[in-house]
Amino acid sequence: MAKPSAQIPVIDISPANAHAATQLLDAAANNGFVFIENNAAAAMPPTAVGNMFDLSKQFFQSPIENKQECPTQNNRGWVSMQQETLDPGNQKRGDFKEAFNLGEFSGSTPNQPLPEPLSTHVDTVAGFSHSCHALCNKLLQLFAEALEIPSDWFSSRHDQSKGASGSIMRLLYYPSVPDSLGQDEDDIRAGAHSDYGTLTLLFQLPGQPGLEIKTPAGTWESVPVDPHGTLSTDPSKPLPILVNIGDLLAYWTNGLLKSTVHRVIFPKDAKRGGEDRYSMAYFCHPLDDAELIPVPSKRVEQYEGGVEGVKKGGKTLTAKDHLLERLAATYGTKA
Repeated sequence: MAKPSAQIPVIDISPANAHAATQLLDAAANNGFVFIENNAAAAMPPTAVGNMFDLSKQFFQSPIENKQECPTQNNRGWVSMQQETLDPGNQKRGDFKEAFNLGEFSGSTPNQPLPEPLSTHVDTVAGFSHSCHALCNKLLQLFAEALEIPSDWFSSRHDQSKGASGSIMRLLYYPSVPDSLGQDEDDIRAGAHSDYGTLTLLFQLPGQPGLEIKTPAGTWESVPVDPHGTLSTDPSKPLPILVNIGDLLAYWTNGLLKSTVHRVIFPKDAKRGGEDRYSMAYFCHPLDDAELIPVPSKRVEQYEGGVEGVKKGGKTLTAKDHLLERLAATYGTKA
């Protein structure tokens, strides 16, 4: 039986929508996910999104020797099949996916080795990464407006000119499952988890569902790829961009904004093994030394949450502290 579809609002963040800031805050407070119309205000042209998907497909379909040229180091590089376990407490095996993590760029210069075809299209990759970061800052400024705090409270903590951060552009490939895999092992492509950073932008392709979010009641609801349901009548219409709240916005707002647990499964109505699935996620992180302290907002002060700041051993954790702890759990290593 198909799971119910999550009711996630679609918001236009252009100046024509005077209520964009409050709509964003309400969506983030209610379920932690929101769709953003991919229009001029989002500044993520469909051609740019399509070009990145093309490069991603070329990379993942390349020989394994090409991928092995850039193994995972410091959360950058190629993540091999089942190398990650996003829900180690409940998963029997690692995630059935591959990924390639791209860190920050200095202009168009990558701060890590890149394999083909990414290495020969650096300008395309860097430009897309910069556009994602710019969109995240625009969203963070809208959140600041809705919370009635200085407009740069969040964005100043994400200013990459001031230092390093954990921001990652992640290319993802979820292959169909081989028929040899056990019937009880083919349901999870990416284990249940919340995202580690501030915001995540997710780019999806038509006809490739599988993302689910966990409701407050503990049940799972599917996330539509096409929330408007208009691709069948207008295939040229760009898909909205899915945005979800990460752990750090939850910490900064004492839980007012929800870092919602989600996972990727093989759709139950698909044939055995499902279809190949590609997606791209931009994980926006603040500067490494940004402290996880509550924002100076009256609405946050009045909210009866339970994650006000994060301390360990009497010390307020930084964004980097939190990231290293989450990565250690994912890869089964010590932080």
